[in-house]
Amino acid sequence: MKAVVLNCTLKPSPETSSTEALAKVVIAELEKGGAEVELVRLVDLNVKPGVESDMGEGDDWPSVDAKLKAADIVVFATPTWLGQMSSVALRALERMDAWFAETDDSGRPVAFGKVAGIVITGNEDGAHHIVATISQGLIDMGFTIPAQSWTYWHLGPGPGPDYVETDQGHDYSDRVGRNAARNLLAMAKVLKPETYPVPESGE
Repeated sequence: MKAVVLNCTLKPSPETSSTEALAKVVIAELEKGGAEVELVRLVDLNVKPGVESDMGEGDDWPSVDAKLKAADIVVFATPTWLGQMSSVALRALERMDAWFAETDDSGRPVAFGKVAGIVITGNEDGAHHIVATISQGLIDMGFTIPAQSWTYWHLGPGPGPDYVETDQGHDYSDRVGRNAARNLLAMAKVLKPETYPVPESGE
């Protein structure tokens, strides 16, 4: 079982990322369940704008794209800015638009048989909106979103400490994150591309 977690923080390494800290709670539970997990901090890479799988010389997305296609589980981890997902998360979704044109040998979309979850941090509300927006895009591609496969942390509107600067709210967010990891594993173990019928020609 392979999992890829996309950390969509705006902070380059080695800066501390609250989003990564909460994602690691999910990662630990995935690994506990036997998954091999790779964490990718996208802002450290040159992910060019576009909707193709390869945007040419200097584009680092193709290597990420290959990891995602080899994974059974994909987790989007994003901070909240102005009540929205980060621009890095949105760019990743835009690049995955190329998946709509890709199928396996049987004609099924390449995302069939894969499950996805979401991790969100931030000091403004908007978590449920982000879950809905990311899930909608991934479902369109063909991902399966298991029940309760997300977690979020925030302390309400306005400025405040980051996830890594306070213990407030961790009990809930960490518990929900561990549950999300277990739900992702449970669905990934039983779901196969063949679970879905082959779409009719032209659909």
